[in-house]
Amino acid sequence: MAGEAVIQGDLARAVIDPASYAEWDTLLDTFDHLRSEHGVVKVLPDAEGVFDPFWLITSYDDVMRISKDNQTFLNHPRTVVFSLNEGIEFAKAMTGGSPHMVASLVTFDAPIHMKYRKLTQEWFMPKNLRSVEDEIRALADKTVQKLVSAGPEVDFVPLVSAPYPLHVVMQIMGVPEEDEPRMLMLTQQMFGGQDDDLNQSGMKNMTPEQITQLVAGAVADFEKYFAGITAEKRASPTGDVASTIANATVDGEPLNDRDMMGYYIILAAAGHDTTSASTAGAMLALAQDPEQFVRVKADRSLLPGIVEEAIRWTSPVQHFMRTAAEDTEIGGQQIKKDDWLMINYVAANHDPAQFDDPRRFDAARSPNRHLAFGAGAHQCLGLHLARLEMRILFEALLDRLDSIELAGEPLRSKSTFVGGLKTLPLRIAPSRKKTHD
Repeated sequence: MAGEAVIQGDLARAVIDPASYAEWDTLLDTFDHLRSEHGVVKVLPDAEGVFDPFWLITSYDDVMRISKDNQTFLNHPRTVVFSLNEGIEFAKAMTGGSPHMVASLVTFDAPIHMKYRKLTQEWFMPKNLRSVEDEIRALADKTVQKLVSAGPEVDFVPLVSAPYPLHVVMQIMGVPEEDEPRMLMLTQQMFGGQDDDLNQSGMKNMTPEQITQLVAGAVADFEKYFAGITAEKRASPTGDVASTIANATVDGEPLNDRDMMGYYIILAAAGHDTTSASTAGAMLALAQDPEQFVRVKADRSLLPGIVEEAIRWTSPVQHFMRTAAEDTEIGGQQIKKDDWLMINYVAANHDPAQFDDPRRFDAARSPNRHLAFGAGAHQCLGLHLARLEMRILFEALLDRLDSIELAGEPLRSKSTFVGGLKTLPLRIAPSRKKTHD
């Protein structure tokens, strides 16, 4: 280990403990300390076999470099989300040997990754999204009306930021509205499994194996649901994303069941949970800064900056893991072939070398080349949709609300992977009439 920068014990646990990500400022303090001391550091378990050692990458430049170098740093060989070894072994037992509970775009490498990505890529480009903009606007208006009707004291997360992006992505996929509650529950079980308020399991202090079993159950339920959707869309294809996936071919062959189900799941789950977190983050920032709310209400040209900054400030996808395909060097540390690395987007998006005063929410931040959507071949497929639906929602919110303020302490979810606010208590004052810029 000579020459390697290593951490273990309390500092290592702070990086991987879901509860750490619920204590945001303390977490950022930890990353600031590690970044300034080492930049790249090997995280070791307290006892052999708990988890495999991995390199923690905290600087913006290093995370960007790894994200763009998809030949040296691979997604597929090992799990792309940090997991304890017992969870990985459980996944292998469930899948017949794969560490990936779900086979999807985020677990594929070249050349198969791009072949699968191209199947739906056009769907999520700005030109095509214009065709669904009116439908998204109608959903936003309906959602904001529910918020106003529930006021003056509301919890923004269950009323707005959780259901609204779900409505949008389910409509694009072709999932009936009456099935959306099921999709929300399964998503929360997949991504909120570490937080007993979100996993809806009734279990407290779950063991890693119980968490993994919960996720496995959600995956199985997703697969059962989308098997029915596949049969329906093959019999009667429509113009939605589900029809595209159900009838897709790669290299002249239909998708196998595992890859097809993984495609549905990644779009259904990742397509709304992350946008929900960014939306709540933007609302929190406006509630904490009434002057900023007044400015953007009067000048909607500020809105794209608020959306972009909320995505950086929140960093909903908090990390991904990569595996080194060959010996290399990062931040002065020698990385060996097959080493596991955590690229931490929370740390990278709060790197003061890239972002001036990174903990401050600055709607005028420019440039704002954050990494919340990733970079390179695996950059988020739905980034244009996320920006569009956030902008449309906040246009509706600014039209209908005269003021917002916090009505209690917001709480973050306990999750190492996808995280954000799970409660945002607000006091709202509706506008007497709609306003337009």
